[in-house]
Amino acid sequence: MIVSWRVVLLLLLCVEAAALAVLETMFLPLRFDGTLLPRLGDWPFPITIVVAAVTMPLLVSWAASLSERVFTAALPLIVWFLTLMVFGYFEPGYAAGSPVLLLQDWRGLFLLAGGALTGAVAVGAVMARNAANRPGLYDTAGIQ
Repeated sequence: MIVSWRVVLLLLLCVEAAALAVLETMFLPLRFDGTLLPRLGDWPFPITIVVAAVTMPLLVSWAASLSERVFTAALPLIVWFLTLMVFGYFEPGYAAGSPVLLLQDWRGLFLLAGGALTGAVAVGAVMARNAANRPGLYDTAGIQ
């Protein structure tokens, strides 16, 4: 059975989305506390929120270039979201009654919003591009 190169690339994009979700969740608790980053007043350093906001539209647009179907474009976003929920909220690293991976403060919410909202906007752009390229399929209703 011959597998199309588009399917292989889509699977690689989904693996990349899952790996990004895991890495973004793992590095979300970074702080300037002298452990990994220099000591600068114990401020949080949520750079992974920016990484999620930048990479999700890229993954969606790359997936959209493989096929005209909206589901194909949305698949990296769906994989990222499900991985974030499983790895972050169900917390396989849960220790001693306190959240370890996806923090229960503004950083966890911003990570979810940064990736999901920018990815959803990119999926909406794919839907609009599809509607513009096929005008007969998306006529408005109610105008007689």
